[in-house]
Amino acid sequence: MLGSGSSGNCGLVITKSSTVLIDAGFSCKRTKEMLGARGISLEAVDAVFITHEHHDHIQGLRVLRKYENITFFANKNTAAILEKKFGFEINWQVFETGDIFTFKDLRVTSFSVPHDAIDPIGYVFSVDGNVEGTIKSLAWMTDLGYIPSHAAEYACSVDLLVIESNYDNKLLAMDRKRPPYVKERIRGMCGHLANEEAINFIKKNKSGQWKKVILAHVSVDCNSEYVIRKLLEEIGETSFSVDIARP
Repeated sequence: MLGSGSSGNCGLVITKSSTVLIDAGFSCKRTKEMLGARGISLEAVDAVFITHEHHDHIQGLRVLRKYENITFFANKNTAAILEKKFGFEINWQVFETGDIFTFKDLRVTSFSVPHDAIDPIGYVFSVDGNVEGTIKSLAWMTDLGYIPSHAAEYACSVDLLVIESNYDNKLLAMDRKRPPYVKERIRGMCGHLANEEAINFIKKNKSGQWKKVILAHVSVDCNSEYVIRKLLEEIGETSFSVDIARP
């Protein structure tokens, strides 16, 4: 996780044959700095996979599009609205939501998620291989108001789950920065996932195949690591680790 939150979202996936970003929510300069801290250059990035068009997921595209080594993936509706928003074309590899396709050694599955964007999606990335102890599959589910059954199936089918745990209900109610209509949007069926919903899902499905779970898109104002850690205690013993992504 390069960073996750309302200020920006970007994940880095490295396999034997590919280096890709999930979303481009930070400026190109900041993305370059974060990659550099991990010994990776932007010239080594093969692709960027976009989940939806909100600013905290795409703000780096304006400059990143100039890197000829990067292939940009988005579904048809998201690609169209971003080109209209930016006023310039991007060399997209366009797919339909629900499509399954390959890129280098990655098998990519796209699926719809409920969020207030034009056509928001989650991803499953997987690679072949039988190396013991390695992560061979990843589900990416940030920005969703609830977990529909099809998304739950994808989430439970992987070694590594990235799922949002955006806000605490009490802290959101107490927040003075957000007007009531924004709070209702966040709580809505096409808003964001509350701590209780994310952690109850993990608790319910903890006997699955996960090796690691990352809680992402944690609100700085309406959430806290302490609150999340207290809720995680209710899960009990697990065979997997749970990490909290930093903004």
